[in-house]
Amino acid sequence: MSRETLELTLEPVDNQRLANLCGQFNAHLQQIERRLNVDIANRGNQFTITGLVKAVKATEAILQMLFSDAANEEITPEQIHLSMQQANIEDIVQESPQDDELAEVLIKIKRGVLKGRGANQREYLKKIMLHDINFGVGPAGTGKTYLAVACAVEALQSEQVRRIVLVRPAVEAGEKLGFLPGDMAQKVDPYLRPLFDALYEMLGFERVEKLIERKVIEVAPLAFMRGRTLNDSFIILDEAQNTTNEQIKMFLTRVGFGSTAVITGDITQIDLPNDKMSGLKHVLQVLKGVEGISFTFFNAKDVVRHPLVQRIVVAYENYERKQG
Repeated sequence: MSRETLELTLEPVDNQRLANLCGQFNAHLQQIERRLNVDIANRGNQFTITGLVKAVKATEAILQMLFSDAANEEITPEQIHLSMQQANIEDIVQESPQDDELAEVLIKIKRGVLKGRGANQREYLKKIMLHDINFGVGPAGTGKTYLAVACAVEALQSEQVRRIVLVRPAVEAGEKLGFLPGDMAQKVDPYLRPLFDALYEMLGFERVEKLIERKVIEVAPLAFMRGRTLNDSFIILDEAQNTTNEQIKMFLTRVGFGSTAVITGDITQIDLPNDKMSGLKHVLQVLKGVEGISFTFFNAKDVVRHPLVQRIVVAYENYERKQG
């Protein structure tokens, strides 16, 4: 696909207006860059846009529109999001190089650089960077939750989001959260332990605890999400196979401006009562083909735990196939 570089001059020269357009630490420009997969460089009112031809043209139109608005009102992430929607960017995003043409996603964590192992993990990371709502579905040990947490940590550290929200349906224990001692974080701690373990590894125990105290990292059972709208957040719904149809619909409609949501689950490990259909299985059918939503399906080959885990997953798959 052909790429081009475009020079854009925004007039009249007005530093306050330009600062309003670019946002603090160029946050508004970065929001456009991430969504349209372009590079924007500027010096004063001189802008250089590099990317696919259609994406560059769309970026030019968006910047001109926002610069005009910046004269009379404060530019917000919500306004940028709506401006990009008006520019019909979904078709442009669909045409963006997403596989071998796109550079491999590298995530910096405390102990080094993290990257996807195998084609599915690499594709998963790329999709999370390009889409607002993402599904990672597959067996245990494929890294779907760990990689989602890594993306959330990087987004927080690079100030792409203001907080991380960890959500999980609390169904395994068979008792209501009210019977468990402690505050909300302590009540849901047993259910969110895999997410916490990943956070501790990437950020360190003390920093995670401080971020939880400041509500920068928030933990919440799925039932407590109703009525909320989450802006500028990285939201992870883990164990989504244990949601009902109503719960997962409610969760998906909580996603606000500037937010990324990752929903992970394994449809072979459903703990719901037999008369309840898994919301994850249902939503995979309902949202199939919806623009702006990505799906990554992992299999036994993607398991990165002990080699026996991979063999166990394959054995179960073979058994269920014979039974079916």
